[in-house]
Amino acid sequence: MTLDERGDPSAVPAAPAVAVYRIVQEALTNALKHSGAAKAQVTIACGPRSVVVEVTDDGRGCDEIVERHGLAGMRERVSALGGTLTVEPVPGAFSIRAEIPVAGSPV
Repeated sequence: MTLDERGDPSAVPAAPAVAVYRIVQEALTNALKHSGAAKAQVTIACGPRSVVVEVTDDGRGCDEIVERHGLAGMRERVSALGGTLTVEPVPGAFSIRAEIPVAGSPV
C-alpha cells in the first residue's frame, strides 16, 4: 500500500478524521477480502473546506457493485457528515472516493 497525504491532517476536526480512518480501513479490508489486489493507493487531501480520501486497488474490479454492510456503512458515515461517496470500478481496478466537509463548510 502507498499513502499520499496532502495538506494538514491536524486541521481536520475529529468527526471527519474518524470517518476518513474508517473509510480507509473498510476499503483496504474489502480490497484484501474481495478483489485479489496486490497493491492499493490511499490518497488523503486535507483542505480548508473538505477532506478527500480516495482508495484505489489493482484488484479484479467488478461489473456490478453490490452495496453490502461495508459500502453501505461508508455511505452512511459520509452522508451523516454532509459529504459524498463515489464507489466505482475503474479499468483494471476499483476506486472509493469520499469528500467530507470540514469546519461546517458545504462540499
